[in-house]
Amino acid sequence: MDIPRMELRSEFLYRAHIEVEGFYEVGDTFRGHRNIVRVKGGWFEGPRLKGEVLAGTGDWFLTRPGGVGEGDVRDTYRTHDGHIIYVSYRGIINIDAHTWARLRNGEDVDPSEYYFRGQPMYETAVDGPYSWLNEIMAVAVGNQGQSGPTYDVYQIL
Repeated sequence: MDIPRMELRSEFLYRAHIEVEGFYEVGDTFRGHRNIVRVKGGWFEGPRLKGEVLAGTGDWFLTRPGGVGEGDVRDTYRTHDGHIIYVSYRGIINIDAHTWARLRNGEDVDPSEYYFRGQPMYETAVDGPYSWLNEIMAVAVGNQGQSGPTYDVYQIL
């Protein structure tokens, strides 16, 4: 049976930048090497929403055996008009050791040189102006910078 492919379409939602404050290193665990990344804050801005990433959120980051990173992120956004949005996402970052060293040395590495993707999910008030976020699927493309990651986030249509 020849089933035609379904088209995957997307629409840009926003760009977000996360400022990293520091890390709690758990160390090697049975799952891999665990670090908990503390978020200092940040911002997000797009055609339909903008605001700040609140401090005190984080990423329960795991470096798997073999070096691939797995993010488990929980962020809190406050929109420019005062609404709160809980954002959680899983992500994958695959950067070789040489490229990690370049990033740690402050070099601006083109994101096409590594794989950094996430899948954010949203939770916000059902009676608020951003309730549409509760009902969508999104993907993020990341760029790992010196002070933290920057993401372009797209709604999958």
